[in-house]
This record gives sequence, structure tokens and C-alpha cells, in this order.
Amino acid sequence: MKQLERQQITSDAEKRGRLLRVLGLGFGLAVIIGNTIGAGIFRAPGSIASQLPHPALFLAVWVLGGLYALLGAISMAELGAMIPKSGGQYVFSRYALGEYAGFVVGWSDWLSTCGATAAVSLLIGQFAGALYSSLEGKAVVIAVAVAIVFAVLQWRGIIWGSTAQNLTSSLKALAFLGLIAAVFVLGGQSSLAAPATQTMPVGFALVTAIVLSLQAVIYTYDGWAGVIYFSEEVSNPGRDIPRALFGGVLLVIAIYLLVNVALLYVLPISKIAGQDFAAGVAAQVVFGAYGDTVFRSLTILSMLSAINAYHLMATRVLFAISRDRLFTKKAAAVNKGGTPTFALFASAAVAVVFIVFGQTFEQVITILAFFFVANYTLSFISVFVLRHREPEKERPYRAWGYPWTTGLALVGSVLFLVGAIAADMRNSIYALALLAVSYPLFRLMKPSNTIAK
Repeated sequence: MKQLERQQITSDAEKRGRLLRVLGLGFGLAVIIGNTIGAGIFRAPGSIASQLPHPALFLAVWVLGGLYALLGAISMAELGAMIPKSGGQYVFSRYALGEYAGFVVGWSDWLSTCGATAAVSLLIGQFAGALYSSLEGKAVVIAVAVAIVFAVLQWRGIIWGSTAQNLTSSLKALAFLGLIAAVFVLGGQSSLAAPATQTMPVGFALVTAIVLSLQAVIYTYDGWAGVIYFSEEVSNPGRDIPRALFGGVLLVIAIYLLVNVALLYVLPISKIAGQDFAAGVAAQVVFGAYGDTVFRSLTILSMLSAINAYHLMATRVLFAISRDRLFTKKAAAVNKGGTPTFALFASAAVAVVFIVFGQTFEQVITILAFFFVANYTLSFISVFVLRHREPEKERPYRAWGYPWTTGLALVGSVLFLVGAIAADMRNSIYALALLAVSYPLFRLMKPSNTIAK
């Protein structure tokens, strides 16, 4: 009898401790769109046009950023299908490069995702205050409320979280496509051929401008790997992870290029340059007095799906770290709905702290971009390491064009990091300092554990 009771207790514990394999291709596309298309597409065009005041170069950096994301997806798809465990790039780096490398990736990825939640939530608060006078000056309160509401929504389980992601991402994509169509139909005479009125930088100044512009573009594209955070929750990871990565990246590239061409269609690049929200100016040209309302409403809708995705992803990273006993075991506990509840609570709590005590949006962009690309660099290295170390391991998908595509993605990442450090030493030092803090945390969280791969 006691043996049967012990077996029942063990069975119940296993059910509570497992993620649910219930996600499909639709969720993969939704989380990539929701996680990628966020504040960056509204903020970045103005700063890029200031750095590169020529339409051809302005669009070229968006194309380069898209190619980088596509090359990265080709390699990340192999890792996601080969190692179908939730937790994102932490899982790959730990498996291929060891515990400390994995912890560095996981720690920085979790922290930066929580920071992104804070930045986006604050933007929602600011725009809500602009739309409704009764909410003016309450950006922090609104941001905290939004972050908490989505955390509570996901507490019920992955079905609730994935349904919210599918719905908000679909609405976001439709809204963007509607705005793009309205620009071309109602925008009047095209400004695409308007001559640039600003002086183009030359020499090293041009290289610096391109690096800084790519930094903003790569941050804006970041999120294309969103589906890999849920690999063991995808019903058929070997098939659906590659499809979601390629389909999601191509959809985002198309939307970003159309948005920027639409901006150039209604605004000369001199009008885009320096604008905090160039899309808002374009909306005013197209919709007149209603332009600001249309733009701010679209922005808020876009940000909501991003926050839902950020919570889902941050939770899985902390869950994976904890499952490997590199953080408190409480964060590896999963409820019956498939949600790691303590990990969700901790992620939401850190996001709220960032909201209340956070830095400026520009600093957040710069530091997070460094983290994101550093993690990509280690993931691309992991592809090479595993191809050499485990050539016979089953790979449901093999990176097309390997080693050239993976090599190009790796070289691009390294060049970006070098350029980012040279062009923005102060914020890069902040990023490196935060990464350095990971080692004492690693030693603290790993009291002589031996963890099997």
C-alpha cells in the first residue's frame, strides 16, 4: 500500500513538474512576430535616418539586418530541432560549451528580456497618457499594471499564454498591414525620389554611422529566435521549429521593409531624421487630425503582444537554469497548466523593478543589443562545436549551406560586437560589467553540483 502511495506521489510530482507539449507552428510564428515587432520599429527609423541620411543606405541597413536574422535562423533551426528543450540559447550554449558559458547566456538573456519588458511597458504607459488625459503622468503605474496583468494571465497555463500570443500577434500583423496599405493608398505624392538635404558622413564617420545604425536595426530584428524558447513544448520540434523560424523571419523582414518604404513614400528622409516616432509623423500626413490617435493606438497594440512574449520567454530561461540546478529549484516548479510559476513571478518582479528604477530607453537599447548579439555569437559557435564533437547525433534539420551560412552569421556577430565596443565604449563597458557579474553568481548558485547533459 505504501509503495502504491509513493508511486502515486511520484506520478503527481512528475505531472506538476513537466512542461506541456501542446504548441504548434501557429504559436511559433505568433511568438516570433509578437516578440520581434515592438518598440524598435517605431524608434529606430529616426535615429538611422540621422546617421545615414540617404534613402538607399537607410533601406540597405534594414536589408542587412534582415539577412543577418535569416542567416542566424538557418543555424538556430538546427540547434532547436537537435536539442528540443525549452530555455532558449542557454540550453544550446550549456550543452555545447559547458555550464559557465550556458549560465552567462542564460543570465544575460533573462535579465535583458526582463529589461525589454520594462522598456516596452513604459512606452505603453507614455502613449496611454497621451491618448487619455486622465492617464497623463501615470506612465510608471500603467507600465507596472500591464506587466502584472500579463503575468497573471499566463499563471493559468501555457494554453492561456499561447492563446493570448496568437490573438495579439495576429491583430498586430493585420494592423501593420492596414497602416502600410493606407499609406500607399492615401499618402498622396511619393517622396521616394526627394533628394537628401543632409550631408552624408565619409570615411571612419561613415563606418561608425553604419555600425550604430546596424546596432539599432539588429535590436529591432531581435526576437526572430523566439520559438526556440519553447522547444520541448512544441508538438513536433524537428518540423515546426525550422518552419516557424524561417516563416517568422521572412514575415518580419517583409513588414519592416514595407514600413520603411512607406515612411519614405510620405516623408522625405530629412523629415524622418531625428524623429522619435517617424511613423507617428507619417500617420498624421495620411490621417490628418486622427493620425496621432491611430499611431499611438497601433503602438499600444503592438507592445501588448511583445510583453506577453517577453514574459513567456523570460520564464522559460529561468526555468531551464533552475532545472539544471544553477538557480533556486523553486523556479523549476511547473503547475498543472504548464507554467513555471515561481520563474514567472521572479521575471515579472524584476521587470517591475526595472520599470520603477530603470535607465533611459536609449541606454537599454544599446546594452541589450550587446547582450543579444553576444548570445547569438555563442550559439553559432555551438553549431560548429557540436558538428565536430557529435557528428552522428540525430539532426532533424541540418543548417542549409553549413559551414558558410553559420560562418557568415558568426563573423557578422563578432564584427558587430567589435564595432559596438569601438563606437560606444561607455555602454559596452556597462554591458561587459553586467556579464562579469555572472561569474560570482554562477559560483554562488552552483555549490559543487554535477549536472549531466
